[in-house]
Amino acid sequence: MTQLSDIYSNRILELAAAIPRTERLDAPDATATAHSKLCGSTITVDLAMRGDTVVDYGQTVKACLLGQSAASVVGREIVGTTEAEIRAVAETMRRMLKENGPPPGGRWADLAVLEPVRGYKARHASTLLVFDAVERALDEIKSRKA
Repeated sequence: MTQLSDIYSNRILELAAAIPRTERLDAPDATATAHSKLCGSTITVDLAMRGDTVVDYGQTVKACLLGQSAASVVGREIVGTTEAEIRAVAETMRRMLKENGPPPGGRWADLAVLEPVRGYKARHASTLLVFDAVERALDEIKSRKA
């Protein structure tokens, strides 16, 4: 059984303390917000895209340590990422938490620190908030192009 102390590890604290890209973008291609009713966490993201690649990113993170940690990794890694890659990382995170799947690898490997959250269903939504917001922003961009 995962201990609550495993969720709030030193690495999670380090990631939460170092959230990058906390400045909002002046002219994003899309802005989206995700909110967890359970814990009150909210993350708003701004995306700037060139083709299918993220070229700039900003975020406002008012979330618990788990949401902050995920937002920290996303903020650090998302620029230069394609839409398909970030959607795949989001899906891997959902499977990791909800279906006992493996954590993301490669440059997203720091998200593995959130693997112990799988044992705490009530914490899944806050952990996934940044991905929900990013996917909503991507959907907004796609719907405007259609």
